[in-house]
Amino acid sequence: MFLYLILTIILVTIDQITKYLTVQNLALFEVKEIIPKFLSFTYIQNSGAAWSLLEGKMWFFYIITLIVIAFLLYYLYTEGRKDKILGVILSIILAGTLGNFIDRVLFQYVVDMIKLEFINFPIFNVADMLLTIGVAVLLFYTIYEEKNPRPSEGDMR
Repeated sequence: MFLYLILTIILVTIDQITKYLTVQNLALFEVKEIIPKFLSFTYIQNSGAAWSLLEGKMWFFYIITLIVIAFLLYYLYTEGRKDKILGVILSIILAGTLGNFIDRVLFQYVVDMIKLEFINFPIFNVADMLLTIGVAVLLFYTIYEEKNPRPSEGDMR
């Protein structure tokens, strides 16, 4: 459990550092092209979820996020001990959840900055990437585990 929490702290720190650097180096709505026609940094403040859904509904986000954090910590403690891969996946999801929760509590919005120029997609941040990757990997891992169940302790004779 301790190593999962260390991983979570490292990932949250990376998220928060990128947000801090964005706020310190870009004006609100400023665009800094990184790879022409592919990637830019564009500083925005998002008071909603992806695509600004539920904009300004901070109490909703607080309640849902606290429930998700409790759920993730519980499963990290119970299932992460048994399955290291699942523990890492849950740590990644927890880090993404905490990264955006910190912004919402401190600022009432989330700092977003990564913009893909080649597609019409919302501007996002490291925490959003962690959540997306973590949930996608969890989905694939769950499907894999269902198709390839591990033998139970009673079956190992």
